[in-house]
Amino acid sequence: MYDVIIIGAGPAGVSASLYTQRANLKTLIIYYGKSSLQKAENIENYYGFEHGISGKDLYELGIRQAQNIGVEVKGQEVVNVEQLINEDARFRVTTVEGKYESKALIFAMGNEKNRPKIKGIERFEGKGVSYCAVCDGFFYRNKDVVVLGSGNYAISEVNELINVVKSVAILTNGESSPEFRADNVKIETKPIEEITGKDRVEEVRFKDGTTLKTSGVFVAQGVAGSLDLAKKLGVITKNNNIVVNENMETNMQGLYACGDCVGGLLQVSKAVGDGAKAGMEAIKFIRKIHNS
Repeated sequence: MYDVIIIGAGPAGVSASLYTQRANLKTLIIYYGKSSLQKAENIENYYGFEHGISGKDLYELGIRQAQNIGVEVKGQEVVNVEQLINEDARFRVTTVEGKYESKALIFAMGNEKNRPKIKGIERFEGKGVSYCAVCDGFFYRNKDVVVLGSGNYAISEVNELINVVKSVAILTNGESSPEFRADNVKIETKPIEEITGKDRVEEVRFKDGTTLKTSGVFVAQGVAGSLDLAKKLGVITKNNNIVVNENMETNMQGLYACGDCVGGLLQVSKAVGDGAKAGMEAIKFIRKIHNS
């Protein structure tokens, strides 16, 4: 078990880890895929680099810096997070490769939006379109639903739903079919034209003119982002950002968020500061647990 798990290896996540690890807290960073920082050709407005530095170099230097002081870093895709009710671990993070538990958890994954460009998605959000199976699956018990996606995150959402709903269809929207088999799950790879209905979702229309009746659409395209994971835990969000106070604390004790996922100035300098604050607050939280 870890003292702190940080999801995200960008400036916010690495900054947090430098504080927690140096406070002798066992720290794990989990990250997956590319960071938006890596796309920056040259950063000239960040302290300490006379001639600027590429986003790729800054990102990789940060990870190595964390590893050099003992932070454990794993490149694994996160598909689920859970709150635990026991005296030791408070959180469990599930990746494609394993499960990891910690006393404190920090979200630092940036804020990439996973809303697909399909007509009707935005219109029916909250009216049949959901981004969280564990949050909303109960409302669709004994009904037919679809999961939009083709990767590990989509499969994780299907697994949350199959014991609650009547049936699930995985819609890959033209992507290749995932390896998944279950009696009440079918897979459809055709490109999607539109999600339709009157007051709520009623069907999915494909580009070949065919349709599929459904009561709900669960969006799980690509990789789970900060907002997706936050919603699984019941964390308050607003305007596509995780809501935190001045100490980077969410509404859930022991859970912090920092960097782009909390909004504000989307700059490296701000992310580093957020991460430092989140790391220091996590240290206080864990020491308080140990002393209680």
